[in-house]
Amino acid sequence: MSYEPQGITRRTTLKAVAAVGGAGGLALGAGAGEAGAADSSDVSSVPSALWYAAPAADWEREALPIGNGALGAMVFGTLASEHLQFNEKTLWTGGPGSAQGYDHGNWRAPRPGAITAVQDDLDTGTTLDPESAADRLGQPRVGYGAHQTFGDLHLDLRDGPATPPPDYRRELDLDNAIASVSYTHQGVRHQREFFASYPDDVIVGRLSADRPGSVTFTLRHTSPRTDFTATAADGTLTVRGALADNGLRFEAQVRVYAEGGTVTSGADGTLTVTGADSAWFVLAAGTDYADTYPDYRGPDPHAAVARAVRRAGRNHQNLLDRHVRDHRALFARVALDIGQSLPADLPTDRLLSTYADGTSATDRALEALYFQYGRYLLIASSRQGSLPANLQGVWNNSTTPPWSADYHVNINLQMNYWPAEAANLAETTAPYDRFVEALRAPGRRSAQEMFGSRGWVVHNETNPYGFTGVHDWATSFWFPEAAAWLTQQMYEHYRFGGSTDYLRSTAYPVMKEAAEFWLDNLRTDPRDGTLVVTPSYSPEHGDFTAGAAMSQQIVHDLFTSTLEAARTLGDAPDFRRRVEDALKRLDPGLRIGSWGQLQEWKQDLDDPADTHRHVSHLFALHPGRQIQPGSEWARAAEVSLTARGDGGTGWSKAWKINFWARLRDGDHAHTMLGEQLKSSTLPNLWDTHPPFQIDGNFGATSGVVEMLLQSQHDIIEVLPALPAAWPSGSVRGLRARGGATLDIEWADGRATRIALKASRTRELSVSSDLFGTGQHSFRAVAGRRYAWEREN
Repeated sequence: MSYEPQGITRRTTLKAVAAVGGAGGLALGAGAGEAGAADSSDVSSVPSALWYAAPAADWEREALPIGNGALGAMVFGTLASEHLQFNEKTLWTGGPGSAQGYDHGNWRAPRPGAITAVQDDLDTGTTLDPESAADRLGQPRVGYGAHQTFGDLHLDLRDGPATPPPDYRRELDLDNAIASVSYTHQGVRHQREFFASYPDDVIVGRLSADRPGSVTFTLRHTSPRTDFTATAADGTLTVRGALADNGLRFEAQVRVYAEGGTVTSGADGTLTVTGADSAWFVLAAGTDYADTYPDYRGPDPHAAVARAVRRAGRNHQNLLDRHVRDHRALFARVALDIGQSLPADLPTDRLLSTYADGTSATDRALEALYFQYGRYLLIASSRQGSLPANLQGVWNNSTTPPWSADYHVNINLQMNYWPAEAANLAETTAPYDRFVEALRAPGRRSAQEMFGSRGWVVHNETNPYGFTGVHDWATSFWFPEAAAWLTQQMYEHYRFGGSTDYLRSTAYPVMKEAAEFWLDNLRTDPRDGTLVVTPSYSPEHGDFTAGAAMSQQIVHDLFTSTLEAARTLGDAPDFRRRVEDALKRLDPGLRIGSWGQLQEWKQDLDDPADTHRHVSHLFALHPGRQIQPGSEWARAAEVSLTARGDGGTGWSKAWKINFWARLRDGDHAHTMLGEQLKSSTLPNLWDTHPPFQIDGNFGATSGVVEMLLQSQHDIIEVLPALPAAWPSGSVRGLRARGGATLDIEWADGRATRIALKASRTRELSVSSDLFGTGQHSFRAVAGRRYAWEREN
């Protein structure tokens, strides 16, 4: 059903109503009436699109992304020859079978006592420079590999225009996940549409014209690699080969259909459409990668690829309808109105270049679009059955992409999923869960061989082949806390959704084993008798020390969540006691330094002139929950954050949006959103480090949610950090921990209506200035809807 208030009677005071589905109604405030609706599963968002008046000239800055999790493509909208660069997420060099060899990053020769020797040196309170630490604990990386572009499709048009006609338009419709190109040439209106279908596991393109017989083009495939053959027969282009580095087999098929014309297959591996009214194609691709340790190989991809092409069938409209229904079932759950207004003739690149300070309706249009674009990108790059979103989501045009387009786990992979739960896209986390689970087997071996301990570990970055050990880049090779941080998202999924089956079968085993690693590896600090992580390193600067703040805060978060989960599930008392005892002795990683800052290291080493992009020692503020608003720790965190300044790379600014929102400073959070847009966003609205990294898009979307709704401390806080630039508006469909979906309306900076749908039966507390006391607690019943409204 659509969002419609149901029979709420105006009153002069705050009213509360219990929605349909509850017996007898439930008075929650000064007055009670009929049902208030908060069913956001069927909410339609305001139509939104990125659009441009010229073709893309640059892959990174201008092309437009489509994706279904496993497959991705970049649409250029070029005229004489349409260009689609495409990817399949498992096409990776390196790993088992690599010509360089592969060791998962584990030490290639035993180093007995290596870690203990470093710990002994740090016990005195001294520091160790990163280069010395890398010499003693690191090693050169071999066989790590990199994500690979699958290649490019070119559709060479006959008699296409040389320059963009006046009515040229290139667009990405976020509501329907369709990229399109339209223009008029020689009196004929041409239209192209492209989408990546999750239900059918194919990329689909269609070219049409309003004059019969006007669609003629030749489709061909190119790639920077030479490890494949391309053949064409019976209207199908087949690209098949094996990566030269590791023998990974891959295949793509493109089947072309013409309506009112002909399709011919060329001996040169091309397909030509001649004289068609319209023509369309389906593309499927795959590899023989499997996420199974230690071989990481599965069946030849041919059967699955051929089946996907065959099942796509001959009806383009059916494919399109299935795709749109599937996408909108996720995307349309959330709608954001912050008073935006956008002139119809203003393309997105100009909207970005003219963005000022976020106070105009046009600026707000960009902010709302950017928020929804982050949700779109998460849907497009993370669906069940694929690998999770990597540093570039699923889009990569290179054989040597930046940072291998891998999975950095000292923040980046985690940041990719910050908006998943609260922005109502919980289904997108399934690939994340599976990826983390797949890291456990190689992570156990790294824990045993490198640390001599139980549990599992992964360091600074990883790949699809279970790289859980180390390399030797001095400032980013050592981060054994990564496994603990990775479990946080899984426990958050439980906190939002409440499934004890999920907690028992999926999240808790990973959490418990990560906790066991730290139960074995924490060390008593001779300075004060607390348990510390040593050696520890605060990303990605400073020296190695014992008990760096971020390290301690991550382990504190892991132990706290694991203990909660163990109690919920009734796990063995002896394990719970061990975690309880360790948590009591653990250095919490929170102390205030000489200039009022939250210390980054256990020693007071912080430099107030340090403006490094990492503010890792505020983990306890966000994404952690250790710091309560208004506490002395929150005030110290603000001092640190202010000193670091508003600069940084794209993902760093995105994190700062979340930090300031957690500090209840909506205006500064909004300032950081503006900084992100003005200096860390490309014309196609991709985040740039530089170069392009997708985590900033996801982090910024998370930050917008944090301004509007927070629940990390088990109280649903409505509009906790609303900026002055958004005085009136509404948001529909946001999720809160405890199993609640909320719709919120506000005016003059104050909430005027809150509607809530409960998915669990439990006590809920809602905090808002809409309530006279500021907080209202009640027993929510699963399936029931509640609403509170202020009389103006």
